Amino acid sequence: MKPSRSEFIKVRGLNYHVRHWGDPDAPLLFMMHGWMDVAASFQFVVDCLEGDWHVVAPDWRGFGRTDDSGADSYWFLDYLGDLDAILSHYSPSTPVDLLGHSMGANVVTIYAGVRPERVRRLINLEGFGMPTTSPEVAPARYAKWLDELRTPAQLRGYPTQAAVASRLQKTNPRLTDARAAYLSGQWAAPDAAGVWQILGDAAHKLSSPVLYRVEEVMACWKRIAAPVLWVEAAQTDVWRWMGPKEAARLEIDRRIACIPQVQTALIEDAGHMLHHDQPEILARMIEGFLQ
Repeated sequence: MKPSRSEFIKVRGLNYHVRHWGDPDAPLLFMMHGWMDVAASFQFVVDCLEGDWHVVAPDWRGFGRTDDSGADSYWFLDYLGDLDAILSHYSPSTPVDLLGHSMGANVVTIYAGVRPERVRRLINLEGFGMPTTSPEVAPARYAKWLDELRTPAQLRGYPTQAAVASRLQKTNPRLTDARAAYLSGQWAAPDAAGVWQILGDAAHKLSSPVLYRVEEVMACWKRIAAPVLWVEAAQTDVWRWMGPKEAARLEIDRRIACIPQVQTALIEDAGHMLHHDQPEILARMIEGFLQ
């Protein structure tokens, strides 16, 4: 594995953990992880990059070794604010190459439309967005959120690191034993009692009371000035939250079509965690697109 180093920087009042790979003088490539994940998740892709890159990958607020928000709920636009601050810290004036996976891809794709002058090239890995909502669902959504606030969310602990690895492989059967063993030590850590706890704030599990307004998101996507590489996995499980495959496919294609300069790619024998399943193929795609 390529060695990484850790750094902590102040981002909007929080101590943010940032993982670095490569020569600090090499071209910058920012990688932003998904929900209930950590920056170390990109290790396998970084290992497969053939060129010289300075990869910068933060743990989002409330994940990994970055501070929790301190609030009882997380708000999506805070990730946008954090990203803006992080990019200003490492590349205050030069447009950046920006990659995101899942939730991280949703953040970076919106950001690229809000700050089009700040992004040179953009890579979206399985960042489809969320199902479209209508105003009629607001009362029930607000009530659900209020009900959940009464009982603080909790994350399950695991007796051993091996049990954490087994949990990861249950979610993703394509994950090899070696990769699961590595990720388990990054995704969780033992507490004082020796129980392995997930490095993520349980408050992330609360339902968001903020409705997903897809037309607002698409208004941002339409303003993206950078070329975009949109990568999907052939065996994605996006249909679990986007709805029936046929209708969801039409909606996803409608969203992609609003991006001015976009090329799409499909990776076979890969699920939603495509950077774990096929890092060699993905690394070739990334470098081919950026170079």
